[in-house]
Amino acid sequence: MQYITGIESYRGTARTAVTLGKFDGLHRGHQKLVEKIREYAADGCESVLCAFDMDRDCIMTNEERRSHLEGKIDWLIRYPFTRELREMEAEDFIREILFRKLRAAHVVVGTDFSFGYGKRGNADMLLRYAEEYGYTVDVIEKEKYGDRVISSSYIREALAEGDVHLAEQLLGYPYEMTGIVEHGKQLGRTLGFPTMNIEPQGRKILPRFGVYACRVRVDGKWYAGIGNAGIKPTVTDEHKKLLEVFVFGYEGSAYGKEITARFCEFERPETKFASVEELKEHVMGDIRFGEKYFGL
Repeated sequence: MQYITGIESYRGTARTAVTLGKFDGLHRGHQKLVEKIREYAADGCESVLCAFDMDRDCIMTNEERRSHLEGKIDWLIRYPFTRELREMEAEDFIREILFRKLRAAHVVVGTDFSFGYGKRGNADMLLRYAEEYGYTVDVIEKEKYGDRVISSSYIREALAEGDVHLAEQLLGYPYEMTGIVEHGKQLGRTLGFPTMNIEPQGRKILPRFGVYACRVRVDGKWYAGIGNAGIKPTVTDEHKKLLEVFVFGYEGSAYGKEITARFCEFERPETKFASVEELKEHVMGDIRFGEKYFGL
């Protein structure tokens, strides 16, 4: 897979099957679009996904999106939402980007896809110009979970409530946080349960502040663990968002290593305790919760 930033970096020469959108999370609805362009690619054209970068807190980082799509499509284009793109007329986008630049043979979009200045372009406009510019259009119906449409907004709601089970059902894969372990105040080590601290990468959303049972990958191996997502209000006033994890059975130093924490089960909300001793008492309870959850 070729991964590039900006449409101006695209150098492909083959006819393409293109899908476009924000693709925040690459949830189950997005995956239907990806599967469709892959079907067309099997017939001889190249598959292209254009992900508009909206510069906001996100469910998935650019690197995570790249990892999820590796080996599945031919081109992943990170398309910054620049002033030029915002002000481009919808027909100009069809002619200059889809027709001339991407040489689109097939365009695949969701029912609510919009583009161009003032969002004047939509699926109907793509269909109107399809014959003139020589492409077909597939308008893919929304995927539902129960009676509700799966969307990035729905996933954000689930994460805000700490409902990581629902988030996983909507995404089609577990919600995770990856980062480099950084040095903290080593309070956990002092209290007898050393932890690993990571910052959310690339403005990725932390789920509801609180304690979770987690799976933690260190050095390529998965461990059971307990994680606190939040700002650690008992021991600091910095209001710095962190994920702090205690990993069962891990020995050695993880400082400077990249780890991934997979959220499995919400236990309790983050709380500001009256003392470090009260904090320690609750953390011991969190550890017992983790031991029971993972059957340790």
